[in-house]
Amino acid sequence: MKALLRLSVFVVLALLTTACSLLEVKLESGVVPLPQEQLNMRVFSRDFSSTFYSRVEQTADQIAALESNDEQAIYLKSNALMWKINAEQALQRTIFQASPVAAMVDTWAFTAQMSEFYDTGAGKALFGEQQAQVIETSRALEAQFEKTVKGFVSQSDFNNNRDFIKQYVLDNPLTDITFSRKSAFNDWLIFREINEFEAVTTFGSVPEVMSDISDRMAMISEQMPKILGWKAELYALHSNINAEEIQATLVSISETSARFRELMAQSPEMMQSLAVDMRRELSPLLQQLSDSTDDKLKQLSVERQALELMVKNERLALEEMVARERIAAAANLDEISKHTVEVVFQELTKTLKSLILYFVLFLLVVFFAPLGLGVWLGRRMGNKKASKAIKT
Repeated sequence: MKALLRLSVFVVLALLTTACSLLEVKLESGVVPLPQEQLNMRVFSRDFSSTFYSRVEQTADQIAALESNDEQAIYLKSNALMWKINAEQALQRTIFQASPVAAMVDTWAFTAQMSEFYDTGAGKALFGEQQAQVIETSRALEAQFEKTVKGFVSQSDFNNNRDFIKQYVLDNPLTDITFSRKSAFNDWLIFREINEFEAVTTFGSVPEVMSDISDRMAMISEQMPKILGWKAELYALHSNINAEEIQATLVSISETSARFRELMAQSPEMMQSLAVDMRRELSPLLQQLSDSTDDKLKQLSVERQALELMVKNERLALEEMVARERIAAAANLDEISKHTVEVVFQELTKTLKSLILYFVLFLLVVFFAPLGLGVWLGRRMGNKKASKAIKT
């Protein structure tokens, strides 16, 4: 009986183990993992985000630090802050898409659009004398991402995709520094003649999806304090907010973010659950904050355009005033020249008259005076001779 009981227990355990294995296979059988090529594409594309953030922040900070504290400096510093805020938010929307192919195409299109925006587009005069640095950074980021894409596709596909990106940038240029844009993935599907229902066939296995969520949370925890700090600094430039209070708030946000990352590293499962709850609870607040920020940025963009128009009008008025003064000065110069010529000719006439008079006097003295003297002496001598002849 004991042997039979022991055998029964072993059989039940074996059946339970088999059932668990079958259940695991059943759960995993409905999930198709991502191809290795797309996994590599996701990894290298997200590595590019770190380079993008650092290059944009470094260039923007250099531009903001070069200027003095005046209206032009505030204008350039505001543009530098808006570049960091909007560029990094736009990159997060493009590069953290569920499909690695969609993220690759949209990120490539965005880097090309940003390069064209600062080089020949609507933003070619936003940074004044420092515009060359912004163009150089944008071109370098576009070239680097193109190099990344080239490692995952064939040469012919790369050339076709590059032709699509060039045409897409021409058809969909960025119009302002808010970088409002639509995704390029749908246009790319039409260009490649791919059915939208066949474009994305899987989001990956459960570990791949969890890894994707972990990357998103890590990026949010790292970038959100910086973006909030830049927005606060942007508001401070156009208000009376104390800079020391802003700095203290940024330090507090940074410390909280560091503790959050430490806690996440110590307990990944709990933090994943907490992240889901926080996302559900904070999404309305963040959306409201984002909408409010976008409205303020749009208002700032309108005020900047009004300032540019006012400066342009003042410059035109100054040019007109200078032109009028130049015409008036030229007219006065003509009058002065005419008067000067008249005076010179009058004085010259007087001088010539004096010279003629002196010349006549000179002729009288030199020629006629000796002649007259000779005649007078001749007559006197003749009179004397006649007197002597009479006496004799």
